[in-house]
Amino acid sequence: MALLFRSFYATAVSNQFMYNEAGVPTNGVQGFVKHLLTAIEEHQSDHVGVCWDLGGGTFRNEMWSEYKAHRSAPPAELSPQFDYAKEIADALGFINISCQGYEADDCLGTLADHYRSQNAHTTIVTGDKDILQLVDEDTNVWILQKGYGNYKKYDPITFVEEWEIQPKQLIDLKAFMGDTADGYPGVKGIGEKTATALIKKYGNVQTVIDNVSELSKGQMTKIQNDLEMLDMSLRLAEINCSVPITVEIDTLFYKGFTADSLDICGYYGLKVVRREIEKLLG
Repeated sequence: MALLFRSFYATAVSNQFMYNEAGVPTNGVQGFVKHLLTAIEEHQSDHVGVCWDLGGGTFRNEMWSEYKAHRSAPPAELSPQFDYAKEIADALGFINISCQGYEADDCLGTLADHYRSQNAHTTIVTGDKDILQLVDEDTNVWILQKGYGNYKKYDPITFVEEWEIQPKQLIDLKAFMGDTADGYPGVKGIGEKTATALIKKYGNVQTVIDNVSELSKGQMTKIQNDLEMLDMSLRLAEINCSVPITVEIDTLFYKGFTADSLDICGYYGLKVVRREIEKLLG
């Protein structure tokens, strides 16, 4: 979804929606597929899967009714591209992965854990920094930057160099800071600088609470006044790595593209994607 949204808004700002013959906008879809192809080429991937969010809410909405509740509805030109993108990804031979009641991030975390047990190394390509909590020796994260093929690449070393905490501690950091985009406040009055200092000194939320009397009066008061929301935010921020899905790695084997792929692009009116695949086919 991060790739699709990024692609849509990159061209929507100048009204370049690139309608196909059926009248369906394709700017987001074409950019999404181009991002996918670029990442595969850069990474030289053996296996590829695409994880999606689904409508209808998740277990986080059951925990906190305000979770993502204030996000505006997608533009009319984007809405039909959600299902269209999945349909096209499937037609091009990619496996779409999702689970009702869970977010794509949860699917990504669950699969990364599963493939780790099979001694496989996973790289996640996204625009969502929440995924960075999954970084470890077996899971790298590439965060999209502006343009195609431009990534900020994270492994455990590069993450610690930038954030000065461990990847899993990002959960505790977000619990204190909250997330305005996702609609939960964390602890009111505690921002990134203070939250980072607390995590660096105490390690996690629970240890901060256990030693709250050591903090300044202002920090202690803020935390004590928001203990319930702090606990809620901690649970909301953590990616669930126990989603009830099974996608064996062999099913994700990447077969590459053929002339049939060009026919698929022609059928869906994907001129940009067709050019990219023609380059790959030489």
